[in-house]
Amino acid sequence: MQRRQLLQGAMGATLAGPALMLRAQPASAPAGQGATPLRPRRLQPGDTIALVNPSGAIYERTPYEIARENMEALGFKVREAPNLRARYGHFAGTAEQRASDINAMFADPGVHGILAVTGGSGGHRILPLIDYAAIRRAPKFLGGFSDLTTLVNAVHARTGLVTFHSPMGASEWNDFSVRHFRAMVMDAAPLLLANPQDKEDALAPKANRISTLRGGRAQGPLVGGNLAVFSALAGTGYWPRLDGAILFLEDINEYIYRVDRMLGTLQLAGAFQRLAGVVLGAFTNCGPGDGNYGTLTLDEVFDDYFKPLGVPVYSGASFGHIRRKFTLPVGALAEIDADAGALRLLQPPVV
Repeated sequence: MQRRQLLQGAMGATLAGPALMLRAQPASAPAGQGATPLRPRRLQPGDTIALVNPSGAIYERTPYEIARENMEALGFKVREAPNLRARYGHFAGTAEQRASDINAMFADPGVHGILAVTGGSGGHRILPLIDYAAIRRAPKFLGGFSDLTTLVNAVHARTGLVTFHSPMGASEWNDFSVRHFRAMVMDAAPLLLANPQDKEDALAPKANRISTLRGGRAQGPLVGGNLAVFSALAGTGYWPRLDGAILFLEDINEYIYRVDRMLGTLQLAGAFQRLAGVVLGAFTNCGPGDGNYGTLTLDEVFDDYFKPLGVPVYSGASFGHIRRKFTLPVGALAEIDADAGALRLLQPPVV
């Protein structure tokens, strides 16, 4: 994920309308969570959402205003974390400032959920400073995507808490994204995560296309997020357990050879050995790059890594650096149907 375009990517790109139906269970962690995931309380209108910025600095006022207005439009009260507008180089404050905001917002009984304003880079720096025991004692909604892949997976891995790969505060909260967020996090409605079928007045649709690499169905806890960030966690104590998991991945602004290298890192780390399934989302602006004559295509790279696994795999799912995106619960048990190109949750991820 090339950082120079991450802020735009977090607010931009393509897809449309949902189909609704659900289920949940856990991945494991060093902190010893059991067979049942720790689920946060569902968010309700009137709840207070704390806005945090665990990764990159924001250099304008408007994204903060947009994030506040988005949350208020969803019916929430908004609390800005104390260091929300801090800056240290290209980070949104020092690691200590950013971690203290996460710890403080989990500890504050007046805060019901925590949402990142944007992504960027640097989330890995705060992981050793997070109070995971306190989070386990006071579980709450935690959401974000892109560089937030570090935090949502680390918190799940260390506490067993179901966290959320969701739009961020400054993302575009269009109807598709809002409906999926509300169904997942507020209504706990049964939910089938399937791309829309709108052909957009064309004989054959170009958008929202699913490609089945290997058919079949399987069940397992959802883990994953941004490929660049997730692969950088490989081998650390903040990586969720992948045995029997359904791995979901997306990325933006990476040359194909880099996608290949990051998938190779996951393969060499043993991440693919016992997966139940794989769901690939949007790989936005991931092309060959100048001078890369004769490169493999993304399809060929995905075929090379995922077809030999012998598990259900499909690509093109509606999540990533795109306009209309699913909210995906990290640690919740789901069923993948690669022939239909859909995920069905097996239990609400919130209580």
